[in-house]
Amino acid sequence: MVKKLFIVFILSLTQEAGADIYKYVDSDGHTYYTDEPKGGMYKRIIKSKAERRSRNYFTNVYLSANTNTSPRIGRYNEANKQRFADLIEQAAAKHQVDAKLVHAVIQTESAYNADAVSPKGAVGLMQLMPATARRFGVMDSSAPEQNIDGGTRYLKHLITMFEPNIDLAVAAYNAGENAVIRHNNSIPPYPETQNYVRQVLALYNR
Repeated sequence: MVKKLFIVFILSLTQEAGADIYKYVDSDGHTYYTDEPKGGMYKRIIKSKAERRSRNYFTNVYLSANTNTSPRIGRYNEANKQRFADLIEQAAAKHQVDAKLVHAVIQTESAYNADAVSPKGAVGLMQLMPATARRFGVMDSSAPEQNIDGGTRYLKHLITMFEPNIDLAVAAYNAGENAVIRHNNSIPPYPETQNYVRQVLALYNR
């Protein structure tokens, strides 16, 4: 019974952390469990769920189509960046957010592609989900001006919520504020979110 409870406990951890679990029984009948097997004597007994599908267009589409692109920098359309620069400056000033951070989020989210739509339904330059768009007064997420204004307003909301931790605000933009709060005000242990935060901050601090 204790062994079964232990396995259930380990399974719950793997679902949260996204790790496989391996088992080894030695010659004396002692059983060992690990998520970091050493050597070939361990056998995998629990396979973690596949990594959750990103809501982020850039992660799902842009990088997968450009396998030689660095996930920290990424490619983007310079003409589009210049095209939307004034809108970004205006929204940043209006909502008191550093324009460099807005640029970093947009480059990571959509690579400045105003027509970007992710598999999960996030739309536009700042990849607004329908519920987020409604929450921040965006009527048409495909319209660059509305998308940038709503996304920047949301970003400001997160910065205020997690002040002074910009990394948590960025993590919340990707995973949602409840995920950050649920993990004791830390970056959630999702590979996508952790990579997202590194990428946005790398661009922001360039």
